[in-house]
Amino acid sequence: MELHKNASLKAYNTFGIDAKAAVLAQFTSVEELRELLQHPEVKLLPLLILGGGSNVLFTQDVEAAVLLNRIKGIDIAPATDGHVFVRAGSGETWHDLVLFTIEQNLGGIENLSLIPGTVGAAPLQNIGAYGVELKDTFHSLEALEIATGNLVTFNREQCGFGYRESVFKREAKGKYIVTSVTLQLTKELHQYNTSYGAIKDTLAEQQVKELSLKSISEAVCHIRRSKLPDPSKIGNAGSFFKNPEIPVHQFEQLKQQYPAMPGYPVSEQAVKVPAGWLIEQCGWKGKVLGQHGVHKDQALVLVNYGGATGNEVKELAFEVIRSVQEKFGIALTPEVNII
Repeated sequence: MELHKNASLKAYNTFGIDAKAAVLAQFTSVEELRELLQHPEVKLLPLLILGGGSNVLFTQDVEAAVLLNRIKGIDIAPATDGHVFVRAGSGETWHDLVLFTIEQNLGGIENLSLIPGTVGAAPLQNIGAYGVELKDTFHSLEALEIATGNLVTFNREQCGFGYRESVFKREAKGKYIVTSVTLQLTKELHQYNTSYGAIKDTLAEQQVKELSLKSISEAVCHIRRSKLPDPSKIGNAGSFFKNPEIPVHQFEQLKQQYPAMPGYPVSEQAVKVPAGWLIEQCGWKGKVLGQHGVHKDQALVLVNYGGATGNEVKELAFEVIRSVQEKFGIALTPEVNII
């Protein structure tokens, strides 16, 4: 167990922001995590747990003990009704877990291919893409309670999942560190989800005759790579904003003024509007401001072209929010954690 003081976090966040951590260390097991939490220098500081650093924007140096989650391991156990349980360490890369399940012919998370980050971050914000959310296959997770050092199990109901939400972003925020996640996946009779239009189009373009877990995953990867910049080449955290949900009557009023506005019913009372469309209508898509800007192919993505500060990206985000509010009367909410 090694602690580094005044350590750079540039290599540990996909925006590539060169913030410093008061203390930086990593853990590869629950036992190492417990030891770190009892270390005198760690106990004196607030905690920040980092996985892939793909959902964070640093706007300043971090006066905290930043702990890198590197708990690995994937296990399979039989379940019932043609399902299996897959348990993964929270420090596993999410896409590596997806590829593992496809290799094992286990279905359920193929639509979540290529989402950046680690397994431990997935339930915190109930990751989702292309018609699927983590909660659809989630069974349970284990988390270490910081105050006691005890391992606690949370089932699906206890996680309180919502749209990019969970109990860990609300009342349980800062109280637990996820150590493993268990999913319930199909072993046979897979139910393929191709309801998202771009998947159908991509499968047709790729001349896929027979659906499989692999073909859907490859289609999703193709779509994501064509729309989203590679963080290893351009600093970004993927989609910066959540897609807002607005009342049906507000959507109908806006639709009269903006007939091309897309919307997807989420209930009898609410409609989800693509944030990227709103941002693009405000003229932000492809705009470059010094060393940062809005990506040319996807208005949802704010980028660091190299050398931008976290505050510059933050200021851009709030300018985007203001312009959408002024034009449409819709409040955008950042999906990225701004620190």
